Amino acid sequence: MNNEQQYNYLLNFLTDDKIEKFSTLIHLKTEYILPVFEDIYQFRNAAAIVRSLEGLGVNKMVALEGKNFFKPEESVSRGAEKWLKIERKPHTLESLLEIKSKGYSIVSVSPEKDALDIENVSINKPIALIFGTEWEGVSQEVLDISDACVKIPMYGFTQSYNVSVATAISVYSLMNRIRNSEIKWQLSEEYKLEMQLYWAKNSIQSSKLILDKHNAKN
Repeated sequence: MNNEQQYNYLLNFLTDDKIEKFSTLIHLKTEYILPVFEDIYQFRNAAAIVRSLEGLGVNKMVALEGKNFFKPEESVSRGAEKWLKIERKPHTLESLLEIKSKGYSIVSVSPEKDALDIENVSINKPIALIFGTEWEGVSQEVLDISDACVKIPMYGFTQSYNVSVATAISVYSLMNRIRNSEIKWQLSEEYKLEMQLYWAKNSIQSSKLILDKHNAKN
C-alpha cells in the first residue's frame, strides 16, 4: 500500500477527535525553522526542548550526538516526541554541511560581538537554528561556518538562558515572523500526508501488525 492507502486504512482505528486534530494541525507545521542541537546531555532539557518545539509547530529537529545521546525524559515531554520528528546525526561539521546543502542558513544562537537580536535576523530563506551544549554553548567550529549569530536580548544580571528556555524564546520569535509573512513556510502536500501517516502509526498500538495483516489479506 502507498502512504495514502495506509493512512486511509488506519483512520478506522482512530477517534474522530484525533482525525480532526491531524487534519487541522498538519497545516500549522513547518520545517522552515529547523532547530539543531549540539550534544545535549540533560534528559530534562531534552524533554523540555521537544515539548516546546512541538507546541510551537516545529515538525522536525536535529540532535547532533557525540558524547551524549538525545533522550527526552518522558515525564517532562508528555509524549511530545510522538508528534515531532527527531533526526539524529553525528556531531560533526559534515552533518551541518549536509543541512546547509538543503538550502538552510546556519544561524547560531550565541552572544558573539556581531550577533544580531533574534528579531532582526533575515528570514528570507529557511533557517537551521543552532543551539550549543548546556555548559559550553555553540562550539567554535560551528560558529566558524555559521552564516549569522543571534542573541536573545536580556535585561538582568544573568548572562544567558537555559538551553530549553532559549529554544522556546528563539523559535517563538521566528515562528511569529514567518507566520505573519508571505513566505511559503508550510509543508508540501505530499509531506503532509507522510506526516499524518507518521502520527497515525505513533497513535495506534501495533500499527505495523495491523497494516501487515491487512496487506496479507489483500
